[in-house]
Amino acid sequence: MTEPRDHPFTAAVKPLVDAMGGELIPPAEASGEDVVLNWEGEELVAVRLPQLADSLDRILLALERRHGRPLAELDRKSKQEVVRILEGRGAFAVRHGVETVAGALGVSRFTVYNYLNRENAAKGE
Repeated sequence: MTEPRDHPFTAAVKPLVDAMGGELIPPAEASGEDVVLNWEGEELVAVRLPQLADSLDRILLALERRHGRPLAELDRKSKQEVVRILEGRGAFAVRHGVETVAGALGVSRFTVYNYLNRENAAKGE
């Protein structure tokens, strides 16, 4: 029998779990907050989801990779785009999200709020 970690289904979901910052664990080790995935009626693998704060750090690192340099080195327009992306992904619902983003962008919290207000004003027009 194929081991769960070697199963094609596990291999298929692993890139998604990695991108989310999650962890694949044996179903027997799953807690109430983990997501157990079934395959043909058998508990095959469980996914331990990351904490929201860890997710924000992961998103910021992914944006740095996309831009090819630290976010603090981006021009104003690019920083505004980053804030728009982060807002769409719920980054500002995380406790201290604005402070974390401001630090990554090398700007003040006030500047992040200004970017958000401009974006929301543009949506209203």
